[in-house]
Amino acid sequence: MKKLFFLISSISLAATLAGAAAPVHADQDDNGRDRGSDGPRDGDHDQGHHHGRRSPPVVLISLDGAKPDFIKQFIEEGVLPRDGGLARLSRHGAVAVQNITASPSLTAVSHIEIATGSTAVHNDIPSNTFQAIVGASTSSLSGFAAPIGGYRESPLGPSPHPTASPLWVQLRQQGKKVVTATWPGGDGADISINGTVVQPAQPIRTTDFTVPFGAFGGLGAQGFSLTQTDFAADPAVATALQAAGRFSFSPVLATSTPIETFSCASASTATCTSAATQDLKYAIRIAALDTTNDNKVNYDTLVFFDTTRGITAGPFAPPATGPAYAKFGGENAPFFFDGSGAKVGTAYFVSQLAPDLSVVRFARYGANFIPRNAPVLADVDDINNSVGFWRPQADFRIPERLSPGFTNFPDVEIETMFEDMVKTFVRYQADIGERAIKNHPDADLVMVYIEQPDGSEHQFLLTDPRQGTNPKDPSSTGTNQDPAKVARYASYIRFAYQTADKAVKRITEAAGEDSNVIVVSDHGFAPFHTSVSMTNILKNAGIDTTKLAIRTSGPAANIYINLQQRESGGTVDPATYSALVAQITDAVKNAVDPNPKFNGSLEAGRLFTVVETRPLQCEAGIGQCTSKTIGQDFGDVFALMAPGYNFDGIQSPGVARLGDAAFSAATTMLSMPNFYGAHGHDPKLPVMSATFIASGPGIRDNTTIRRMRNLDVAPTIMQILGVRPHGVDGEVLREILR
Repeated sequence: MKKLFFLISSISLAATLAGAAAPVHADQDDNGRDRGSDGPRDGDHDQGHHHGRRSPPVVLISLDGAKPDFIKQFIEEGVLPRDGGLARLSRHGAVAVQNITASPSLTAVSHIEIATGSTAVHNDIPSNTFQAIVGASTSSLSGFAAPIGGYRESPLGPSPHPTASPLWVQLRQQGKKVVTATWPGGDGADISINGTVVQPAQPIRTTDFTVPFGAFGGLGAQGFSLTQTDFAADPAVATALQAAGRFSFSPVLATSTPIETFSCASASTATCTSAATQDLKYAIRIAALDTTNDNKVNYDTLVFFDTTRGITAGPFAPPATGPAYAKFGGENAPFFFDGSGAKVGTAYFVSQLAPDLSVVRFARYGANFIPRNAPVLADVDDINNSVGFWRPQADFRIPERLSPGFTNFPDVEIETMFEDMVKTFVRYQADIGERAIKNHPDADLVMVYIEQPDGSEHQFLLTDPRQGTNPKDPSSTGTNQDPAKVARYASYIRFAYQTADKAVKRITEAAGEDSNVIVVSDHGFAPFHTSVSMTNILKNAGIDTTKLAIRTSGPAANIYINLQQRESGGTVDPATYSALVAQITDAVKNAVDPNPKFNGSLEAGRLFTVVETRPLQCEAGIGQCTSKTIGQDFGDVFALMAPGYNFDGIQSPGVARLGDAAFSAATTMLSMPNFYGAHGHDPKLPVMSATFIASGPGIRDNTTIRRMRNLDVAPTIMQILGVRPHGVDGEVLREILR
């Protein structure tokens, strides 16, 4: 998920400004998208009235990117403890060897498939990033903020018969109570295309307690490097700290000028900016404290405070935090932007602090908030006022040095920051899950999303000898890989699974022994060694890419032709459209990796293992046709690459692989990436297998499922809760039920 976080967040922010934000997750007739009246109808919606529980509740936990083979291996090796969440559930319940997930195996696609029990063709979430076919060719939709079950194209608006809907809709119609904690699709957002609402928040995107996934608060991460000369004695700051109960055994030293200034809005319809354009101004200074009574000058803590608001004593009621006290060697310290209407906050982390302040390095993590969507505002405020504001999640922009200020930070410091965010963000998500359960003990279904181990696997899955341990050095592959880095990165993967395991244990214990707990993941993971430019693949085949919209997520591509009478502002006539579809399909099918150092896993060197084309003829008309593999908003050509290849990770400037010609931004198709793990490949591949573990009073003990589908999760949950599933593609996993 992490590669889409800032894109999702910016889309969420745009939706917030428009009045509703959403987060940074059976065969079909060839011509039709509606599958009859089996699905829920808006008029049937029961507003959460609970008619009394007939079955033990279900808690569904998704661990983004958790690989079943890693979980099994880590339990056997003792990396995951026997009394941990995953080991206990595995010992006492049902476990799937292979769980075939959505196509493409991406976070938004898979989570909506899990929630609906329907394929992407039916639920119309074809990727993490795609284009609505009625939108402009310059526009994009996030799969986390797109209409579930499709929409009506003409006139543009909500579908009268959505082709899929989340299981919580049917459950609530039957009087069941459902809680979603940062689950994709459970966000309370109105979803718009071309400025028209195509899916209102209720009933499809709202539950009895709905916590949306967080959104970008307007300030990306920033690294800072200071020295002793940046600090001086400041009696006023020392007095304020002492009044706040903070003592230093060496003289308090402080920066005389702010390290940064920014502004936020007191209105909830805007966030923050590095410019001084909003009504709330912030100027951040730092004080250094020596908290060790060892008769030495030994500064170990930095205090981050806003000059205008000063240092106050507290206590601080969430989301307020007062100044951030960040100790070297400790966790990040949260810092809330007091007065911000969207409830925005950040955190500070000290990565290096010499005792004499000769070397001072720290980060201000990216700012975030929970979207304040009107239908779920009470639930959002409950989290802000109890658990606290949305914490920074593991941010790939820091280790990839895409955020400013980190150029001179050693790798290990950068990696330590990432691990710090992994720990504190997953703990925050578990806090939300616990809060949801404790506030709603009568809930029939609780759905909790946990971001790890996905973010860490993207960053650190360095397990293939074809991967360069130095992204800037093409020769750092094979026997020239840095073994220390390989080992270090492996430890970060283990830490991510341990952190996720702790979250599972906490949520399971909060739910109690009478609950059925199901742990799933949305996809597996594969290492990748090559970044791919789809634009250059098509250009090199002689295709005019100005007539196309290319939307890629991981190794999945949707290619749209800017068709007249379909896209807003479409320019391509039907005859040209048909020729272009054929030309693009041929170019994709024939794309190869000619370098034998990398193409050993490919059949005939071909990059793409799945290539699907929109049918050219149907009752709906050219460009509108669907099929068993192409849904409403899929591209005219949809393709998945083989493991080892990914559209993400192209460096700037680009770096040629070992044995390739010099890099050219205009023509190079294949190059060295700057991170290591990918998903989105053919879901039938074992490496893309998702996790499925279930245990509880309704689940058989010691049961192994050889092969299942994530499609089956929703109907199985509904069966456990005594509700007959309608309009789903999945089947009830009867072999695991008591």
